[in-house]
Amino acid sequence: MKKRADRSSRTVPTKPRPAGKVAIRQLPTGVRGLDEILGGGLPEYSFNLIAGTPGCGKTTLAHQIAFANATAERPALYFTVLGEPALKMLRYQQQYSFFDETKMGTAIRFINLSEVLLEQDLDGVLKEITQQVVAANPGVVVVDSFRTVLRKIPAHDGAEMELQAFVQRLAMLLTSFQATTFLVGEYTEGEMRDNPVFTVADGLLWLSQIVERNSVVRKLQVIKLRGQASVPGLHTFRIGSYGLQAFSRTMGLVGAKGKRSGNRRLSVGVVELDTLMGGGILEGDSVLIAGPSGTGKSVLATQFIDTGLQAGEAGIIVVFEERPAGYARRAASLGLNFQPALDAGTLEILYLRPLDLSVDETMQEILDAVKRTGAQRLVIDSLVGFEMALAPGFRADFRESLYRMIAALTGAGVTVLSTVEIEDSFTSFQFSHYAISFLTDDIIRLRYVEIDGQLRKILAVVKMRGGNHSKDIREYVISETGLLLVSPRHTDYTGLTGGLPQRVGARKEQAPEPKASR
Repeated sequence: MKKRADRSSRTVPTKPRPAGKVAIRQLPTGVRGLDEILGGGLPEYSFNLIAGTPGCGKTTLAHQIAFANATAERPALYFTVLGEPALKMLRYQQQYSFFDETKMGTAIRFINLSEVLLEQDLDGVLKEITQQVVAANPGVVVVDSFRTVLRKIPAHDGAEMELQAFVQRLAMLLTSFQATTFLVGEYTEGEMRDNPVFTVADGLLWLSQIVERNSVVRKLQVIKLRGQASVPGLHTFRIGSYGLQAFSRTMGLVGAKGKRSGNRRLSVGVVELDTLMGGGILEGDSVLIAGPSGTGKSVLATQFIDTGLQAGEAGIIVVFEERPAGYARRAASLGLNFQPALDAGTLEILYLRPLDLSVDETMQEILDAVKRTGAQRLVIDSLVGFEMALAPGFRADFRESLYRMIAALTGAGVTVLSTVEIEDSFTSFQFSHYAISFLTDDIIRLRYVEIDGQLRKILAVVKMRGGNHSKDIREYVISETGLLLVSPRHTDYTGLTGGLPQRVGARKEQAPEPKASR
């Protein structure tokens, strides 16, 4: 048997282990997000099955792993069996950014077993694999499609034992040669119960694509992984020009958290509103701006970002209902010029509008932008648009999704301001139809009221976890420079929160237009 080459330079370091235990190195998958789901990477020398229905990305995943780990000294052997010819397969795989043409023929070698399978039995197939493994001393071995190999066994009473014996001999062979193996096959969930392949495998990655109304969502589950703890549950993934990218459902909830800078308060962009909030928003808080259409939620969010930019704090605006160019133009109409910050990279306006997004994918986009810009302030405008951009299955768990997103962002030290549109009934004072007020630290409620035959706007700070706040209800206007509070505050009305206030004093003569201030 050939001497095994040292592969420590290509493996992921493992945590210190108790004395006497065997060290299991972990191979990187080359798939962003998947190593985190697996618990650090793939156990080296493991015998794995990549299974699922047609079209869910099994072959692309196998190629991505092979290209990430293959070297000329320890190549990847990719056995194809009565499926796509290697030439046809590579025609499509080379479109992905992980494809490295310089590895072809040296670090990555394709071997077609179709002729051997047609002319010989399973012993002949095993013999051919053994000869190729002995000659190449591979670090990674892929058999695609492995299920096609197993169909060589005719149906008879001892077929299951014959199948199990073949799988075990193959596993023993490849493990003894210190190869990490991947069997790729199309299976249904019902086959996991009595198929010996699933019993012998050390790891089982199950890929699926789920149709929800008109949306298609791809999901991945680590059903089995010996020797290490993986993240349980279903994780979404997407196939793009990069290949596969996985999004852990615990993204942002584990790992290091950002640290707040003491009790520093951030200005919302309206001085008198800062006063109502006890000096501004506590850094690292999550703020909810709730109100019906036209009450100035986006205006206030824009002022919040602009004030941060003026203070040297980078920002991100996530929009679902408006294009970035339109958002920047509307800010310009308020006298706020975002273009210099956009050019400098201290501000990003992210437009996320596909109708099959997952929360984890959205979160990854935002966290990537936070890392790029060093953002300290972030606006989500709006939660209604965010919900509509999700695939239908994720809308059902919207509250849980928001909890994970807000925890991830504030855990990264970002101050988050979200807007949500609610319908005024003029008989109640709702904060949100999502029942998510418990997820936010601070709530500012905007609404319409009828006063003296006019439709006016009022606001109130109804919640602040970080300290005391004013209980005053203040009238405000939207001017050419943004949201402005009206002075003085109304003291001769009750029922303002119901939308139909009642005068408690004598009617006064019509006063001049109230003075507005920032």
